[in-house]
Amino acid sequence: MNKLKYLNHYSEETKKQVLELIKSSAIEKYLLKKYPLPHTITNDKELFSYVTDLKNSYLKKSSPLSKVVFDGKINVIHNALGTHHFVSRVQGAKLKSKNEIRIASLFKNVPLEFLEMIVVHELAHFKEKEHNKAFYKLCTYMQKEYHQVEFDLRLYLTHMETHGKIETWVSKTI
Repeated sequence: MNKLKYLNHYSEETKKQVLELIKSSAIEKYLLKKYPLPHTITNDKELFSYVTDLKNSYLKKSSPLSKVVFDGKINVIHNALGTHHFVSRVQGAKLKSKNEIRIASLFKNVPLEFLEMIVVHELAHFKEKEHNKAFYKLCTYMQKEYHQVEFDLRLYLTHMETHGKIETWVSKTI
């Protein structure tokens, strides 16, 4: 098993530090200290409202969202944490488009910063299709600490693979 599959593109020095954190079981302590509480968004309706508020704050001119849901199958089917879809249909003389975001169910029991990071990532795809400089600039515009939160999320995914979920986050949302 590749323990660091979520951190493959990071430097060797960073990977060594993460391996030391894994050996000393310090990832969970680090994450709980930095992100002590999970978010309180518990259903698709609340998620839709949260994502719509973020979209309206930063992407006012983009098309409205038609659907935002937690999806339990997304990681298995798409090997992703979130997906975005654009569907365009001709209706009479008009072209109608629908924007949809699906978020992996694992984001039901994580800190708000992690949920915000994946939502920001998917929203950024509405303006920038590719993962390029403009895409990441838009992500950091919507979430100032985007890159740090993404790294911390990668640490969490690594921890989940080696030790399982962080029970403190899970138990506080039940």
